[in-house]
Amino acid sequence: MSQWSQVQQLEIKFLEQVDQFYDDNFPMEIRHLLAQWIESQDWEAASNNEAMATILLQNLLIQVDEQLDRVSQEKNLLLIHNLKRIRKLLQGKYHGNPMHIAVIISNCLREERRILAAASMPVQGPLEKSLQNSVVSERQRNVEHKVSAIKNSAQMTDQDVKYLEDLQEEFDFRYKTIQSLEQSDKNSALIKQEMLALQAMLNTLDYKRKEVLSKIGRVIHEIDTLMSNMLTEELLDWKRRQQIACIGGPLHGGLDQLQNCFTLLAESLFQVRRQLEKLDELLTRLTYDGDPIPLQRPQLLEKVNFLLYNLFRNSFVVERQPCMPTHPQRPMVLKTLIQFTVKLRLLIKLPELNYQIRVKATIDNNRRFVLCGTHVKAMNMDESANGSLSVEFRHLQPKEMKSSAGSKGNEGSHMVTEELHSISFETQVCLYGLTINLETSSLPVVMISNVSQLPNAWASIIWYNLSTNDPQNLSFFNNPPAATLSQLLEVLSWQFSSYVGRGLNSEQLNMLAEKLMGQQVSYNDYQLSWAKFCKEHLPGKSFTFWVWLEAILDLIKKHILPLWIDGYVMGFVSKEKERILLKDKTPGTFLLRFSESNLGGITFTWVDQLENGDVTFHSVEPYNKGRLSALPFADILRDYKVIMADNVPENPLKYLYPDIPKDKAFGKHYSCQPNEVSKPSDGGGKGYVPSVFIPVSKILNDSTDPHSPSDLLPMSPSVYAVLREHLSPTVIETAVCCKLFHS
Repeated sequence: MSQWSQVQQLEIKFLEQVDQFYDDNFPMEIRHLLAQWIESQDWEAASNNEAMATILLQNLLIQVDEQLDRVSQEKNLLLIHNLKRIRKLLQGKYHGNPMHIAVIISNCLREERRILAAASMPVQGPLEKSLQNSVVSERQRNVEHKVSAIKNSAQMTDQDVKYLEDLQEEFDFRYKTIQSLEQSDKNSALIKQEMLALQAMLNTLDYKRKEVLSKIGRVIHEIDTLMSNMLTEELLDWKRRQQIACIGGPLHGGLDQLQNCFTLLAESLFQVRRQLEKLDELLTRLTYDGDPIPLQRPQLLEKVNFLLYNLFRNSFVVERQPCMPTHPQRPMVLKTLIQFTVKLRLLIKLPELNYQIRVKATIDNNRRFVLCGTHVKAMNMDESANGSLSVEFRHLQPKEMKSSAGSKGNEGSHMVTEELHSISFETQVCLYGLTINLETSSLPVVMISNVSQLPNAWASIIWYNLSTNDPQNLSFFNNPPAATLSQLLEVLSWQFSSYVGRGLNSEQLNMLAEKLMGQQVSYNDYQLSWAKFCKEHLPGKSFTFWVWLEAILDLIKKHILPLWIDGYVMGFVSKEKERILLKDKTPGTFLLRFSESNLGGITFTWVDQLENGDVTFHSVEPYNKGRLSALPFADILRDYKVIMADNVPENPLKYLYPDIPKDKAFGKHYSCQPNEVSKPSDGGGKGYVPSVFIPVSKILNDSTDPHSPSDLLPMSPSVYAVLREHLSPTVIETAVCCKLFHS
């Protein structure tokens, strides 16, 4: 079943999450129509390879054209219209930057896998629960409702100001008419009656002026209250969700809704400002003793300007945190002299500001690093699919100053992966007579000079964003706080769901908890130190917990990804637990687990039964990335052979735990059909017999000590078949350089 088919079977709450990240950048129609083709392409590799991305973009457009031909024959007018629009959009948007669409599609596929993994989990973790709090959702709806009400109130006040203006014009006309009369005419009874009417009009004008000022004051107060409370909380919540998403958590949404709120409030404040200007204009034409305009207008205008300043300052946000395109799952880790991207948005979307705001990027204030590349760009509404006012820096490079690094040969050698830095951005908005200076900063980043520093740098990013919602605590690691173990385990599961497409279940997380704590614990409220996570070696090992886990992630990503996604790798299970699981199973039942003593190693253990009925267990020495580069792991499981005493070699692996036939579980992952005996003439070119690697081990029943590690024996299928047919196991033994050990 395709990944998209699995997505479509999710519950509505998960489908709503999927809906959040499909927009005009990558329309869902294309994801649906081209599901299998999209999933068969390597978008992640293309996101770092412009030539490959260009080819994939061209092929994508060809696929869209083929769909257009198909729906044209079916005369589906609506779909024809949408596909033509989408094709034009894709070609126009990504023609000059094909790697961008590769990044977008790669992120969408990865997020789908994360949601599928979350849906398969029996319960949500504490962090994810907090992000999906019903109280938060209710507050979002309240904010949108109040903003809409404020906008309506401001528009209604516009009508009151217009009525006041018309009333004053009528008063001016009638008053000037009387003033133009001769003195003798002014004493007539009719004129006296008109003067009384004018006095009544003046009283009405005074009342209406006070009423308009009161309404303006109420609108300002409502905006002030909303900005100080709910809108501020909404923005802080969004920033917290962004932090969590950066370390593998649920995709953060809601920025478009915030933009709508900020924009409507800005429009309302500018509308109120124009109303106050109109009152000032009316004041110059008519004033009187006790006139409320000169008494109240200055304070109201000052408050409006103050709110506009604060609204603009809060609206300048980092929409997408700094990230190297070569490591899309490791944001905020930046390597010197390697380009990174970062995107900013102004949540106040006004057409007057398009291409009028120039943003400057800098790094730190200690002059240790500088940014190379284009570090000043104008915000515009053309580059974003939703028309937001944004700017994306794509060619920035951090460079360490030689003066601080000593000689060139030592540049970067002293970098510490717990040292935090900040990318800062500044700009100025000039609008309607206001000049507002804006500043914002990225979340703390870690600088590295070598990719070997990336794992520990990423651990720092995880710990920081898990432990604090302070966006700028650059001295955090001077005294890093402990983290709640339950939340840390949830984040570790996210590392697997976001990076390798499948999160960890409760049993796997329990094993990690035991490994961190050294014993079985109730980890709901347990506090774990930073040193325990990333600095102290595991008991009896030469590496830390995080280095061990990161090596497993790398192993899965590069060598056993399909097996992991299918859920056939139990992985995190101790030797003691695996024996409990296997002891009552059919002989030949096996499971796959990660090595606890070898970095980036995976092994398999199977259960066997001796002649006397006793149960025994056999474990192969872990396979590391060197061996798995030579032979796919699924092929190893298929072809693995064991020589038992005088018996012929046979494959002891029959059933994947608990009782899945081996070929049913792994058959689709075999690189070819099981090896068959072939004649020399069947071989490739120049008369050679085709050869393959066959993993062979030997078990010595009379030995009580662990044997030497297993290895791979190069042997052609035909030669191996001849050996089995004509030679005794003893003779074959001399050709076998690897053995199996009991464990």
